[in-house]
Amino acid sequence: MSLKEKFIQEIQSNYQYKGDKIILGKAKLDGEVLTDAEISVALKTMNRHGLIAGATGTGKTKTLQILAEQLSLKGVPSLLMDIKGDLSGIAASGNGDDKGIQERQKLIGETYTPSGSPVELLSLSGENGVRLRATVSEFGPILFSKILELNDTQSSIISIIFKYCDDKNLPLVDLEDMRKVLQYVSENAEGKQELNSTYGAIAPASLGTILRKIVALEQQGATQFFGEPSFEVSDLMRTKDGKGVVNVIRLTDIQNKPSLFSTFMLSLLAEVYETLPEAGDGDKPKLVIFIDEAHLIFKEASKSLLDQIETMVKLIRSKGVGLYFCTQVPGDVPDAVLSQLGLKIQHALRGFTAKDRKQIEKAVENYPISTYYKADEVITQLGIGEAFVTALNEKGIPTALAHTYMRSPNSRMDVLSDSEINSLINQSELVSKYKNDIDKESAYEILSKKMERAQESVSSQPKRVAGRPKKEKSTLETILTDSTTKSFLRTAGNLLIRGIFGKLMKK
Repeated sequence: MSLKEKFIQEIQSNYQYKGDKIILGKAKLDGEVLTDAEISVALKTMNRHGLIAGATGTGKTKTLQILAEQLSLKGVPSLLMDIKGDLSGIAASGNGDDKGIQERQKLIGETYTPSGSPVELLSLSGENGVRLRATVSEFGPILFSKILELNDTQSSIISIIFKYCDDKNLPLVDLEDMRKVLQYVSENAEGKQELNSTYGAIAPASLGTILRKIVALEQQGATQFFGEPSFEVSDLMRTKDGKGVVNVIRLTDIQNKPSLFSTFMLSLLAEVYETLPEAGDGDKPKLVIFIDEAHLIFKEASKSLLDQIETMVKLIRSKGVGLYFCTQVPGDVPDAVLSQLGLKIQHALRGFTAKDRKQIEKAVENYPISTYYKADEVITQLGIGEAFVTALNEKGIPTALAHTYMRSPNSRMDVLSDSEINSLINQSELVSKYKNDIDKESAYEILSKKMERAQESVSSQPKRVAGRPKKEKSTLETILTDSTTKSFLRTAGNLLIRGIFGKLMKK
């Protein structure tokens, strides 16, 4: 048996599944695309998470597009972070006349069927689409502290404030609520007493710092994100005509606000975990979340936050949810998280610097050992639309490493026009649901009324003259303080003293 035949046999054995699958492309060996060596992912393992990595311009975004549209065809909804603004094309059919697409599909021996997917455009800020909101309470003290970039001492104060609001039934809906609570416990006598008597004194300087950071966050546009109605996780789980809806969050206008993006993502993951029931390993996942530019989540994250992310990655699988991190180098993802990722799709890395070469070494260490490739060399030579792939089979065993020539997306490999985006938004069933703010009574209104009542109570009391009231004089005090009496006493005293001294002198 030749090396080529042996390789094809091994690939077919490793990538053969009993259940449904998603085809990624065909394996390459010694520069040849082997149409008999299909590379695919078992659909039931898509909740085991994954990594899509590679240098800029190597095809990461198109790989993400392939996975999302193929999941949609299988009836699985997904959520995509569109930071660069180039994923909206999933809603439109691809160009079947494109020569590059025709050549690629011919090499892998697959027919090309242009098709779009049902897409819902979402927005965290001013972009058109379904507005995503969350309340301050839903964020919780840890994530809220992270978005404000607080130190440990300030974070502990936020935890106390959250506990205080829970105990006093003060709903924290938006940033205005949080500001009002901080002002109440720092400037109002009753608020100070309530906080100090139960939770201990808090330094005014720390409260002032937190207030300033909240104001700065408001200036970054976060005011429109915090509020109600909160986005419901169930609206990410929809299907249309048997296809899973691809939910695309448009994030092009918050690229300079990584804290808002990363904290929202963690809040969403927590909400997904708390909302969905236990599902175990089914025939297919309930939802797959693709996190593009994943380094924004892990950048400058505290140890406690990293621990929270690691725990979430481990636990959310049991809810039938898969997480896929898309970034430039595997080193952007902490080792504890990287070890939990079953599917790894590694596009080309460039070894221009010593740091680059270390990243290559780390990437290769995460792959099964291959007798067919020198992975550290091939990884720098992968062409656009090519990748190293290793997945999990249906028994959870890693598949053989395969240099894969990826298929073309069935959808458009370009963005939608403004008119197409507006048409998509006008057809949305969710835009009207989340369009208008709900301004119900929360901490701001409750404390404002309380402070107004206290002020009215003070104003209604009779005014008292400032200073200590004078005490009424007795008759003796009146006589003694009279000016005539004082003059008589001084004269009598002088005569008495002179008489005494005169007698002493005579002696």
